[in-house]
Amino acid sequence: MTGSLPMTIREDGLPERVTIYEVGPRDGLQNESTIVPLDVKAELVSRLVAAGLPIVEATSFVHPRWVPQLADAANLVTRLDLDGPTPLPVLVPNERGLDRAIDAGCRHIAVFASATEAFAAKNLNSGLESQFAMFEPTIRRAIDAGMDVRGYVSMCFGDPWEGPVAPEQVVRVGTRLLSLGVSQLSLGDTIGVGTVGHVGSLVDAFTGAGVGVERLAMHFHDTYGQALANTHAALRRGITTFDASAGGLGGCPYAKSATGNLATEDLVWMLDGLGIEHGVDLDALVSTSVWMADLLGRTSPSAVVRALGQSGD
Repeated sequence: MTGSLPMTIREDGLPERVTIYEVGPRDGLQNESTIVPLDVKAELVSRLVAAGLPIVEATSFVHPRWVPQLADAANLVTRLDLDGPTPLPVLVPNERGLDRAIDAGCRHIAVFASATEAFAAKNLNSGLESQFAMFEPTIRRAIDAGMDVRGYVSMCFGDPWEGPVAPEQVVRVGTRLLSLGVSQLSLGDTIGVGTVGHVGSLVDAFTGAGVGVERLAMHFHDTYGQALANTHAALRRGITTFDASAGGLGGCPYAKSATGNLATEDLVWMLDGLGIEHGVDLDALVSTSVWMADLLGRTSPSAVVRALGQSGD
């Protein structure tokens, strides 16, 4: 069935083009219990770039004890074209991670903040306010080194320990990161509890605080099957950057209720149906996710991969 395309029907008021920020090699693989070989990770990044993904987050310079899957980060980046036209960001948790990224020649990094006290304690060994003391020197040094810095904010819609998260609390964390110099905020529905009204409310809270939609990205999880509906709600608010993971891989090693990310293929299918440009070759992407699912020994969580990838790679 590869080659199938949805009927394209434009909807008034939606963006003409969006940027898909591919997180599969980092966020998609970080929760896998079986270590994926270095050669496979390098090929995954290369295949995603070849499929037209405009940004591919490659790995994370976290301590191997925290995320054993990404212990090979330094070796992986030596295999990648960090000076090529496709940005290959890496996540850095602190200054030590930044040092490793600088030594490796990385040019794009991301830092990872929490919108809640409980997750800051569990994920960052910090507090909601004290986390910024860790980020400030990391962001400042990265900018001084000529790097672009993205800021993730997790638990923006709900927290498994604290429950629903007020948009105003997320705005306080996000604007603090912006004031430190991050170029873009990725707002994460880490446990997938967001709904369309909540999405609109959160975006409105940021714009009401003077943050333009061009500074915001959305990072949805499909735990409750809401990721595409939430994406559409964000599109209607003018958001033009969306994080997604090839094949729907991913989760969070610190929050067991956080299941897979929005599948890149499912996002592409919806965008194609809306006539929104994205630059991604869907067939090449499906082929990559079928290949990856076969290596992991299971069926892809992505509905589009299952529908189009029956013939295999």
